[in-house]
Amino acid sequence: MTTTAEAGGHLVDTDLSADLAAAALSLARRFHDGATLWVISPQWEPHAHHVAVEFVHPVIMGKRALPSVALVEPDPVAQARVASRPGDILLAVASADEPAVVDAMRRAPAWGAMTLWIGAGPRPPAGAANHILWVDSDDPMVPATGRFVLMYHLLWELTHVCFEHSGLLKPDTADCDETVCVTCSDEGRLGEVVIEPAEPLGPALVRTAAGEEWVDVSVLGDVRPNDLVLVHAGAAITRLDDTPLDDTGAEGDR
Repeated sequence: MTTTAEAGGHLVDTDLSADLAAAALSLARRFHDGATLWVISPQWEPHAHHVAVEFVHPVIMGKRALPSVALVEPDPVAQARVASRPGDILLAVASADEPAVVDAMRRAPAWGAMTLWIGAGPRPPAGAANHILWVDSDDPMVPATGRFVLMYHLLWELTHVCFEHSGLLKPDTADCDETVCVTCSDEGRLGEVVIEPAEPLGPALVRTAAGEEWVDVSVLGDVRPNDLVLVHAGAAITRLDDTPLDDTGAEGDR
């Protein structure tokens, strides 16, 4: 019997296969815990719809319908901000230089969302998303050739394979728990300002992966809604610029 991967020939190499498997396991664990998949693709809107339909519509008897929604309004960042909850998933199909996707990927950790980025051409910087599924080709027609479709079809299939092995759906206890990591290291938590201080030296309401909290922002001075900050021990210790973040929420190399 010919599998989807075999039908794709060399379209999915060894490295991409490993990336797909890791992403599918993360997706399965999130869906198992009640996540919703939010999909954005500002450059190629049909891909957003296709991914959402792929996951929400069980085309094979006995497969689960997985909650998935395409976000296609003119401001996908604002849409994703309002829609996503801690534990959700944000998937983008876009080039590495699509501004709205770059911004959404940076902010998603503050919303508590896991991120996946599907694209082609020059790659996003390391750590720009939790999972990067990339076609290393400079051909500008890649988004129209079916290679992206093959990737998210495989992603869907592998996610359901993970569901068939319930032991895989348990979190990896070898990893350091997020709360412990914040406590035992110097890393701050990524936060997005929701409400600025009502008075000088007052606290700001900041959204992090753990929810909303009032944070001391006196070190930073003025902050505005949607500013990204690092929060440590109840205080915002720095404001972030456009430098890409790694997967811990710290600023990565330029």
